[in-house]
Amino acid sequence: METFLFQATIYLGAAVIAVPLAARMGLGSVLGYLLAGIVIGPLTGLVGTETKDLQHFAEFGVVMMLFLIGLEMDPRALWNMRQRLLGLGGLQILLTMAAISGGSLAMGYDLSTAIAIGMIFALSSTAIVLQTLTEKGLMRTSGGRSAFSVLLAQDIAVIPMLALLPLLAVPAVLSLAPDGSMALAGADHGDDHHATLSLIEGLPGWGVTLVTLGAVALVIFAGVFLTRPVFRYIHHARLREMYTALALLMVVATAVLMTMVGLSPALGTFLAGVVLANSEFRHELESDLAPFKGLLLGLFFITVGAGIDFALLFGDPVRILGLATAVMVIKGLVLFGLALLFQLPHKDRWLFTLGLAQAGEFGFVLISFSLQQGVLNDNLGGQLLLVIALSMLITPLLFIMYEMIIKRMADTEEAEPDEVDEQGTVIIAGIGRFGQIVNRLVRSAGFDTVVVDNDLSTVQMMRKFGFRGFFGDPTRPDLLNAAGLEDAKVLVVAVDDREAGNKLVRYARKTRPDLHIIARARDRIHVHELYEAGADDIVREMFDSSLRAGRYALENLGLSEFEAAELEQAFYQHDRTALRELAALWRPGVPITELPEYVARARELNNALEMELTARQQANERQKKSS
Repeated sequence: METFLFQATIYLGAAVIAVPLAARMGLGSVLGYLLAGIVIGPLTGLVGTETKDLQHFAEFGVVMMLFLIGLEMDPRALWNMRQRLLGLGGLQILLTMAAISGGSLAMGYDLSTAIAIGMIFALSSTAIVLQTLTEKGLMRTSGGRSAFSVLLAQDIAVIPMLALLPLLAVPAVLSLAPDGSMALAGADHGDDHHATLSLIEGLPGWGVTLVTLGAVALVIFAGVFLTRPVFRYIHHARLREMYTALALLMVVATAVLMTMVGLSPALGTFLAGVVLANSEFRHELESDLAPFKGLLLGLFFITVGAGIDFALLFGDPVRILGLATAVMVIKGLVLFGLALLFQLPHKDRWLFTLGLAQAGEFGFVLISFSLQQGVLNDNLGGQLLLVIALSMLITPLLFIMYEMIIKRMADTEEAEPDEVDEQGTVIIAGIGRFGQIVNRLVRSAGFDTVVVDNDLSTVQMMRKFGFRGFFGDPTRPDLLNAAGLEDAKVLVVAVDDREAGNKLVRYARKTRPDLHIIARARDRIHVHELYEAGADDIVREMFDSSLRAGRYALENLGLSEFEAAELEQAFYQHDRTALRELAALWRPGVPITELPEYVARARELNNALEMELTARQQANERQKKSS
């Protein structure tokens, strides 16, 4: 117990010191965790040999992260990603495998070893990339979504890779392994294999397929039909910790089930998250699991840093550093070529390339399995583990390089609009001070919104505070249609540009006559313009706040709160009626000073307002005296 507490103190202390320091220096939290691991591991030796065992536990943070990402993925959005998953992700894996395997053959390795090395380095780090993309608010960009698609495809590809590795071992008698895949007769799978509970051991190939599909169907069925009654049952206990326990149970149980049928637990929990993406319990699950995900991911990054074998590195630094550089350059070239092929925007090409150029944590799994199967020898396996760790250590620096590139490009190139792949009940065009309040209120009430704004800095600021938003011109018909104009119930027009707002209202009304349009107006004339364009509710940006300020003034002039509120409401109702009446006298393109009928009627209405409010106030005064 004392040893565990000591180790926990070391890990937590290193994180608390290193991560805020790295964040202050602009290096990001991931690099802070990695440096903390290096300090307490190879440099000072404060942690012992249990780092590898702890790393397996910490990998559960990746599982939680994919579950939370799944919660943010609408199934329709996932279906829309199929081209990236199969095309972009599949091509990246195959081309990277081919390039690195070819390089390994050129270095003198045999074909089986070269293919194994190609598979190991074809994978990127899901943990580091997704954590950094989320932290920097880049997941909603085209490059971020493309990177996520490739990472998801890689997670899926781990399963056939594990099935293929036994076939690459030294020639022996092939037999059907308990998990249904081909394996070497007599191969040493290690003691852990026999200790692992399996639902597919001893089954024929068709049985393995049925059990695997059944497990996936069970996850979907439980997410759709069992979640609501279970949450109701937990709710009756009225204990906050029970919600956290249930959230952890859902993730752990899904991961265990997927492991028992030979599937990736991370992939299984991602599927569970997608099933629950439209559930009313999504936000509850996110808030309960987010702290565990952050701590476990941080622990995982620390163990990666602590596991770097500096003795092996210093023994042959030129070779190890050369291999790490070669792997990242080869992957970078393949990724950049695919970015060009799939026509990613210019800035997103760099994000896609630099973000995925490293090797990943699943490479550790493949190396361990390859050593068990005899595909790799111990010396080569140690070198490959070190190359993976070094590439992961360099990755945060590549993201910093990306930011420098983007900063230099910002002055010379206009930002590319985001690809809108979400739809909501409410579309909000413009996310300035006005649109932000509307968005927060509607989302807090539990309704989905899609926010579009043509100010990149505002959208990026929103993302840092956890709000979703897309960069682009909200007056573009294709962007509006992608945001769900066809099925939306409400459109809120809050753009700063007056003419753009009128244009947007006019297009939306023509396209969707039944759509309810709420528009922001700058002044009374703008109200008339928006009314003619087809807006249902028109809100002058300063009107309500000015009314409230006027009410405060009346209260401090001696009126009671009730009297001030009564006059405020009377003024509001009169102004709305007057605007509707004056709209019939307004003429587009003609200044109101040149419309005699408009000016005369406005003066009459204003005099009527003063008389009405004066009469109300006099009545209040008489009532006070009589009482």
